Amino acid sequence: MSSGGSAELSFALEVCREAGVLALSHFQKGIEATLKEDGTPVTKADKACERLIREAIAGQFPHDDVLGEEEGETFSRSSGDPSGGAGRRKWVIDPIDGTYPYSRGIPIFSTLLALEEAGEIVLGVVHAPAVGDTFWAEAGGGAYKNGQRLSVSSCAESARSQLNFGSTRRILEKGLWDGFQRLVKHSCQQRSYGDYLNFAYFLEGKSEAVLEVGVKPWDLAPMKILAREAGGLYGDLEGGESVYTGSCLIANQHLFKEMLALLLG
Repeated sequence: MSSGGSAELSFALEVCREAGVLALSHFQKGIEATLKEDGTPVTKADKACERLIREAIAGQFPHDDVLGEEEGETFSRSSGDPSGGAGRRKWVIDPIDGTYPYSRGIPIFSTLLALEEAGEIVLGVVHAPAVGDTFWAEAGGGAYKNGQRLSVSSCAESARSQLNFGSTRRILEKGLWDGFQRLVKHSCQQRSYGDYLNFAYFLEGKSEAVLEVGVKPWDLAPMKILAREAGGLYGDLEGGESVYTGSCLIANQHLFKEMLALLLG
């Protein structure tokens, strides 16, 4: 698969493809999930895929740090700065995004990989092996799906818009239910496709916004740069653009401010 981008992007695309082959081999056989201490599901495939990606990064980019869902954050031994630093590079891994549907035989799962440099996400890949789709973006290079350039919707009327959202339970727990109801009232359609698909349909211009709350940086990192490079806007719910606050609203440039105001009241 040719990316036409940097060596880092070519590497990310290839290692995500390899992880996808591994994830799909487990998926086709059937696999059981167990619960981690935080109550989220994990499978043997999650751990194996993250190990595969980490080993590849260590071999190709040994001076980079790594943050992954299953093994946490590790710092390069050669960096001399175990606390991290503003100029450091860090790979962010979600080996299997959508472990719950994955473990139940539902093909809505993907491998997510992003590269953060000097505190900014500069590269992102989403590979969904069950359907053979790969999304990628690199800073300044545009966003793509299977080699085709992506562009978000140009719809400028909230009354005609579609809102994609994640877990309603997490929206309720975060105290955002009133704001969510305002978004529902002012939009035309509301859909929760699940995991990467919520973002994929936005990137393809098939919906106008995505709301996700109560998640982790590895869930959001590649989505941030994909949204930006496809022409959308990304914001956390604390007035910034961080992937570390656990929540985000992504929308096209016509509707972002209006939807954020509706959500936050």
